[in-house]
Amino acid sequence: MRGKGIVEATFDAINTLFCQHVAGYTGSSTQLRGDRVAAEAAWTVADLQDLLDEWLLCGWQCRPHDALRDPYFPRKALSPNDKYAALVAAAGYLPVTLTGEDYLELLPVAWRQINDYGIQIDYRTYDAPELGPHRREHSGIAARRGLWAVHYDPYDLSRVFVRTPDGWVTAPWTHLPMISAPFADFTWRHARRLTAQAGRDDTNETEVARVLDELLTRAQAGPPTDKASARVAARTRVAAAAHRPPAPSEPPADHGADTETDEQVAEVIPLGIFDARAEADRWP
Repeated sequence: MRGKGIVEATFDAINTLFCQHVAGYTGSSTQLRGDRVAAEAAWTVADLQDLLDEWLLCGWQCRPHDALRDPYFPRKALSPNDKYAALVAAAGYLPVTLTGEDYLELLPVAWRQINDYGIQIDYRTYDAPELGPHRREHSGIAARRGLWAVHYDPYDLSRVFVRTPDGWVTAPWTHLPMISAPFADFTWRHARRLTAQAGRDDTNETEVARVLDELLTRAQAGPPTDKASARVAARTRVAAAAHRPPAPSEPPADHGADTETDEQVAEVIPLGIFDARAEADRWP
């Protein structure tokens, strides 16, 4: 009997090591389902994505895998991080700094139509004058039914980045002037929940923007009244301080060697080099 393939083994590991420990897990069949699953807490897709991302970093990448071995340590199962260090020791390591456009390429993508009013994502509208020639136009990507690739930073929803034939277009949120501080995706979702709890329309962009501003303003003045809002406000402050994507940078001008300048050149302090062999020596 043949063993499981890579894809099947991966999904089986995710199911047993992550999914079954998440509240609201329904099991792979009705025989494995609990009797009160519907009464447990339920997560949104975005919340599940956050939990999965955290588990991949803290759980999967640090967990030894039986299929990962090193010729010098054949009896020891390595984690993905350990195997990466071993490969770096064998092949070398060249750190490359990401440019602004590289950063945008790595951001999550939402495929959207560019309408007359702009682009809408989760009841937020983004628009910019540069989108004018592309409104209600086909993107040229038939596999996506003519939709456009809209990149966004989940930790800074104040703007989105649209890939067009003329280059990247930065489109700000149309209600951004109403907000007193930066906000993340989880902040927006919490504001929508507060809007619905107050009996207001959580699909109305202006209504949610008002609640969001009230939440951020209270967070700046002091701790919010409820614990959930306090946690969201704290995470928002941390995200605002740690996630600031660089703008797409222009290539540096090619100045000649004889170009004169009055600016003083700062002292160059080299970065430390990652020593994979020294790291491998720490393995037991």
